[in-house]
Amino acid sequence: MAEKGLNGRTQQRGASSWLLILTAAVVMLGTLPGRTQGLGLITEPLVADLRLDRVSFANINLWATLLGSLFCFPAGWLFDRFGLRWTTLGIVLLLAGAVSSITLLAGSSLMLFVLLTATRGLGQSALSVASITAVGRTSRGKMATRMAVFSVLIGIFFAVAFGLVGYAIRSAGWRNAWQFVAAFLVLAVAPMTGLFFRRGKQTALQIEKRESAGGSSLLEALQTQAFWIFAGAAALFNFVSSGFGLFNESILAEHGFDQKTFHIFLGVGSLFTLVGQGLCGALSKKLSYRTLVALALGLYAIGLAIIPVTHTRTVLFSLSFVIGSAGGMIIVLFFAIWGEAFGTRQLGRIQGAAQFLTVISSALGPVLFAKCFAWNGSYSPLLYAVSSIVLLVGIAALKVSLPARRAVEMSGLEEAV
Repeated sequence: MAEKGLNGRTQQRGASSWLLILTAAVVMLGTLPGRTQGLGLITEPLVADLRLDRVSFANINLWATLLGSLFCFPAGWLFDRFGLRWTTLGIVLLLAGAVSSITLLAGSSLMLFVLLTATRGLGQSALSVASITAVGRTSRGKMATRMAVFSVLIGIFFAVAFGLVGYAIRSAGWRNAWQFVAAFLVLAVAPMTGLFFRRGKQTALQIEKRESAGGSSLLEALQTQAFWIFAGAAALFNFVSSGFGLFNESILAEHGFDQKTFHIFLGVGSLFTLVGQGLCGALSKKLSYRTLVALALGLYAIGLAIIPVTHTRTVLFSLSFVIGSAGGMIIVLFFAIWGEAFGTRQLGRIQGAAQFLTVISSALGPVLFAKCFAWNGSYSPLLYAVSSIVLLVGIAALKVSLPARRAVEMSGLEEAV
């Protein structure tokens, strides 16, 4: 009888964990207006509407992203101290207000800067940390499987979102499309967060248990080579993908592709990330994380090097497979590595620090892409240069090893999410 009750509780907890993973994926989708790829959807109509040149917009985006990256640190501390439910819910509602305000108040460069800082900080920084922290705390014993499912859901959600938002921009204008995004945050993301992110505040005993557990503290994690190699690889990927993402339409236009092709390329590339995520999940049982990082960065480098000589849709969509698959692998690795290597003791803070590096890199990427185009009238020189750097970092990743993870399992931790 007791065994039956225990099995029932285990099944209930497992079902609840999968529901939380679904919610975390929806929360990650809510970061779209604060992400470079999301902003890339409205870059061209926005700069035309406000009569900004690309370099000026890239500089505004740079400083907004740099300031927004600082949101990672208080967000990680808040999630570790108070849990995820109410803190995440508040962030979602604030982000919805910032997104809506961009369409109403962004009539000057200064106001655009303030609102972009808010969307970057609340979306790309704080909300991303909330999402990956939620999954990391429920992945006891099934890290690879749950992170793969989480990543696949994100890929599907973003692929659909790129298509829908792109269509809304073409048919109703960027301002109305951004209002639809704000409404989605309020009507879908916020209710799911309130319902399925459990317990808004941890007890003092739970906090004490976690802080005294065998996992690494933020300071201990920062002293390892593994943290800097993997965070650096993710940051480099974000550097390239942010610059490419923000000016994606312009990059493709340089090679003769129209806006519709650009929107299809985004959607198809997002779907191909599913291939990379599945491949990464399968290979993780046989290969080390460092080998997978090297493989992913190698594929990404090849894709970047071929873009400058691409002039047909056949080659372009073949590249979407290579780039999307590599991106999918890197996404899974970025989500999975922190809890696996460092435990859940200060997972929110460790992931906040890693996210900070990726946000900083995403701020620098668009500036260099914009300046390259201004100086050369082409993005090709930079694409050739960064493809070489990506390949070198991939080779360097082969030499790093994961720290030995000490046991951090403890009863009741999942309920503290």
